[in-house]
Amino acid sequence: MRQGAMKPYYVFSPWTRIFHWVMVLCTFILFLTGLYIGNPFFLGTQGLEPTFAVNSVLSMEMVRYIHFIAGYILVISFIPRIYGFIINPGDRLLPKPWTRLYWTGIMDTQLHYMFLRDKHRPYLRNSLARSGYLAVYFMFLIEAITGFAMYYMVEPNRFLAKTFGPFNNWFVNEYTVHLIHHFVAWFIILFVIVHVYMAVRADFTEKGGEISAMFSGIKYMEEEPDDVGELQVSKSKAK
Repeated sequence: MRQGAMKPYYVFSPWTRIFHWVMVLCTFILFLTGLYIGNPFFLGTQGLEPTFAVNSVLSMEMVRYIHFIAGYILVISFIPRIYGFIINPGDRLLPKPWTRLYWTGIMDTQLHYMFLRDKHRPYLRNSLARSGYLAVYFMFLIEAITGFAMYYMVEPNRFLAKTFGPFNNWFVNEYTVHLIHHFVAWFIILFVIVHVYMAVRADFTEKGGEISAMFSGIKYMEEEPDDVGELQVSKSKAK
């Protein structure tokens, strides 16, 4: 990074950084185990009978157990994310479509990503990224609801029955819930691919520590970001 010309901005709290990496790990586990649950032979294990091979490492029982545990951990991990949202202004960088800055930022970053503009205005979190993160949170909510709705059919209990059971009827039937769960999972993976590409691209082109910020909490910029006021802190307080 071009130290000297770059100014530090403390953006992400430890709570949000912990949530981010737990989410990465859980998403990876959930997707792979979900593929196996949907099609036990996608790994080329045609010689096995995963549903009945209880003692096998790839048994359906074991894979489903791992899937459920990862799902519970992901849901619980939102607790530190919410706590970070409460205590740290930098964790609240969600889209604000009622502001002019949001829409000018959308156009500005779109032109840059389409290679029609050399660079975009400096933002702690640009409007497209803010919208994308809110969308992926919404997709995780759908996955949690549909996942627990299907889980209720396997492990019925009073809480799941009252909270998630009705969704199997509201979304037509359990099979429709399964399809929603399946396709939203692929949309999340598509987001992950785009997110990784954009984060790496930003680090190479803008040199702002887009990736390292999820370890240190700090981003570096040459110019004062247009949305710096949302931090409600001075640059001198960067840690």
